[in-house]
Amino acid sequence: MGQEQSLFKDPWRTLPESKEMFNFLKQYKPQNEQVTRLRILLHGPVGAGKSSFINSVDSVFQGRVAVRAPMDATSGESFTQKYKTYKIRKEPQSFYNFIFNDIMGFESDRGVQVEDVKLALMGHVKEGYRFNNCHQLNENDNSYNPDPTLDDRVHVLVCVVPVGSVSLLSDEVVKKMREVRLAASDLGIPQLAILTKPDEACPEVGKNVENLYKSIYLKEQVDKFSVMLGFPLNSIFLVKNYNSEINTNDGMNTHILSALKQIVMFGEDFLNDQ
Repeated sequence: MGQEQSLFKDPWRTLPESKEMFNFLKQYKPQNEQVTRLRILLHGPVGAGKSSFINSVDSVFQGRVAVRAPMDATSGESFTQKYKTYKIRKEPQSFYNFIFNDIMGFESDRGVQVEDVKLALMGHVKEGYRFNNCHQLNENDNSYNPDPTLDDRVHVLVCVVPVGSVSLLSDEVVKKMREVRLAASDLGIPQLAILTKPDEACPEVGKNVENLYKSIYLKEQVDKFSVMLGFPLNSIFLVKNYNSEINTNDGMNTHILSALKQIVMFGEDFLNDQ
């Protein structure tokens, strides 16, 4: 049996009950009265699964596979071109109290400008801004928000990377992600990482998602990523997004909810400090 297929006897991380996490997220409301919803910004290399994670969260809460954030299964370039906010619908007229912002992916010589991500963190990027890999947003542009409120700012930053690509990331992309991480740290914004596509990286997870935190190979990649970008292990989550499935299932939901609950808790801590 190859190393990539070998499993620990017991999972190296145990997850809370799905129902408990689901109820927490359904009832969540920011305590800080200056904020209507918790803003989560996703960043990472092209094709990492940022839009897929938003769709997967939506799928968990709708109880069916949802595709709201557009994805491209064939192009090697970023499919996300505009700065867009995604809300998760609760009832016909209401939404959950956390929102996602998706941005263009990083590439070695193209992709989103690091300075644009920094401006988004501070709330200077208006909804609908079209990213340009040759030109960064400046205060003379119509899409620049000169006077952002706490509501406009990012409250938690999430780095999304395919777990099988951890060792393949170019030095330039790693440098860009580190620069964004440093900018967020300077602003006091908490950060987490989601490592996606574990089923492609480990055959045992492809067979059974319950093996996600038993895979020796995936644990090695998590450790490697932790060293590479300085994330503590308890801030790194393995998630299989919904993409080939046509129905939701409890096993995948649990891992998605586990990551989302931690994201929301980190963001709430940040808002409480403001």
